[in-house]
Amino acid sequence: MSAAEFQNVAMKIERSPFKNVYWFARYLLDTDQYGGLGRSKEMAMLKTVSLVETILANLGIDDNEKFRIAKSTILDEIMHLTTPNTKVYAKYKNFCRCLEAEIKNLNDVIAFEITMKYIVAPINRALAMIPSSDYEFSAKAAKSILDFYGREKAGLVISVWDRLGVHGCINVERVAIVEAFNQLLDSIAGLRIAHDTVDDSIMLTAFVQEFERRAGQKRKSRGGQSLESVTSFLFEYFNIKSSTRPAHFDQDIEVDKWFRCKDGWSIGISCKRTLRERWKQLSQADRGTLSHFKIKEIWHLITFDSDLSDDKIVRLGEQRQIFYLLDDSPTYIRCASHAGMQAYVRPLSRLIDDIKSNQ
Repeated sequence: MSAAEFQNVAMKIERSPFKNVYWFARYLLDTDQYGGLGRSKEMAMLKTVSLVETILANLGIDDNEKFRIAKSTILDEIMHLTTPNTKVYAKYKNFCRCLEAEIKNLNDVIAFEITMKYIVAPINRALAMIPSSDYEFSAKAAKSILDFYGREKAGLVISVWDRLGVHGCINVERVAIVEAFNQLLDSIAGLRIAHDTVDDSIMLTAFVQEFERRAGQKRKSRGGQSLESVTSFLFEYFNIKSSTRPAHFDQDIEVDKWFRCKDGWSIGISCKRTLRERWKQLSQADRGTLSHFKIKEIWHLITFDSDLSDDKIVRLGEQRQIFYLLDDSPTYIRCASHAGMQAYVRPLSRLIDDIKSNQ
């Protein structure tokens, strides 16, 4: 797109009565600044929108009066949802100040109404259909694998779990967004006010942008939980008793799972796809710190090891931290045959055997 073409599209958006739809959606869902009324007070906001629709349908008053009454109604109804001298009150007040500045005419009132009714509320419902955990998509397949192959396929279970969870949740996500998008198309087609293709595109892209932003947050949350979920599953499947963290252990080291060894010491298991997120924390966990709290080792279950450099393996390995990698990982194959690193890496297929041998 040339600069002239870009400017032409920008001018069309600026002239559209629906230009603020995307921003209204962001304001309605912004928890930090405005209280996130579009999500936390969805039904109340839909009732407000319904009230505004009634005002706009009143044939006995002119457009100026409709605008004045409708805008006042929106602001008043929002402030009636809270009580003075609270943090929420301050956020709602801030939201009203924002709307006071942004709702300048009757078109803006209509755009706000459309945003809440046809974009924000449907996105809320669509996201509610998407699992917050991949457990339900992975547990059955994992059980089937272990029932057939046994503990030596623990690494395969971890790998399959991750893929099945992502694939299953994304499939649900696709169904949810397609259904909600189709409903939005029908709603736009049924609007009783004039709108052209640019107006339609503004509304449709506002929906897609906001849905993708929030769905992306949910994906990130699921991804962070995946390895922890499969580790918990393996502990339960093989009747491995987990334990609490060592007493008074207050170091800034995140460990997701602990188990007690037969000699009274503990081993911690860190469940992250990559080491990147915990590298700075873990580099501070020296051997003296671990010994002080009777921690024998810290094990890292890693499925994406592209950032696992030789330096990190050696540095942390010397501090009694072990890396469990996929059996066919090039990193594992290389390190396992290296005299200086082979003591610090193990295949994920050995995980259950190693736990059992320590308990």
